[in-house]
Amino acid sequence: MLDVLGGRRSALDATLPSVAFVVALVVTGRAAPDAVLPVSLGAGTLTALAVAGWRAVRGHQVRAAVLGLLPVLGGAVVAARTGRAEDFFAVRILANAASALAWTGSIWVGRPLLGVVTGSALRQRGAWRADPHLYRGYARASWWWAGSFALRTVVLGALYLASTPVLLGVVQVALSWPLMTSVLVVSWRVLRRALPPGHPGLLHPVPAV
Repeated sequence: MLDVLGGRRSALDATLPSVAFVVALVVTGRAAPDAVLPVSLGAGTLTALAVAGWRAVRGHQVRAAVLGLLPVLGGAVVAARTGRAEDFFAVRILANAASALAWTGSIWVGRPLLGVVTGSALRQRGAWRADPHLYRGYARASWWWAGSFALRTVVLGALYLASTPVLLGVVQVALSWPLMTSVLVVSWRVLRRALPPGHPGLLHPVPAV
């Protein structure tokens, strides 16, 4: 499941630009206050470009790297226009809000995204939906993913409104890989508990008789 949902690389790649931005913000703010925003935006953007380029060269999940690059570039453009360092994270906060809505909506319409993503990666098409136990497990586990995106939106949104860019960057990193790992563990346990004894597992959906 970790590999299907992007793996460690994608989670770490998403945090590196934020780390570079915050470090540059702190260091440049002390050494050259007048240049703090341009330097910080440059550090975050260049790091994101370097990560995407490295993944492309290595052939590692290029799509994930590109998707991680988009909110960084968008945030850099917004921050450059407004002159507010916290706007570097604006696009990412909006993306988390949209993700929370998407995951919640997918459950309500009977297409829980965890099942859609995992089933697609495993080339099961809609077979997982024909398995009532597997479908129920994916739906329950998807709520945890929706909750994680909602949590990010609320916490990061509050820090954004408080205009605390350094703390915002630190918390954004804390709510990326560690939170993703926790949700993955919980998702796996929820799925396993949803499957009755003797069920062959995620790779082998059992249609209802």
